[in-house]
Amino acid sequence: MANVTFGQFQAMELKVGEIKTAEDFPGADKLLKLRVDIGEDEERRLVAGIKGFYSPADLIGRKVVVLSNLEPKKIRGELSHGMVLAAVTESPRKVVLLTVDKDVPAGTKIS
Repeated sequence: MANVTFGQFQAMELKVGEIKTAEDFPGADKLLKLRVDIGEDEERRLVAGIKGFYSPADLIGRKVVVLSNLEPKKIRGELSHGMVLAAVTESPRKVVLLTVDKDVPAGTKIS
């Protein structure tokens, strides 16, 4: 894997996001649709491949790490405006959301 320059790292905007809503993505085995507060005027719509590891009800109110300046991407017809970060193990496969260990406001920058 190639090294990332410090400038490339600085270009990534990581923020604390609070999950406000979560719902199943119709017809998808691994996807959930989320609305996340990242301290902006409007909540972000994100599509996350965490279904099967988290139920929608368990996500509400969680504070997670969001890559907020990721180019929007259409996933199965739904536009996702960012990425929720997670640790992923291969065997057995496990997905664990990255969270913050103390209460900070949504939108707090991560560096």
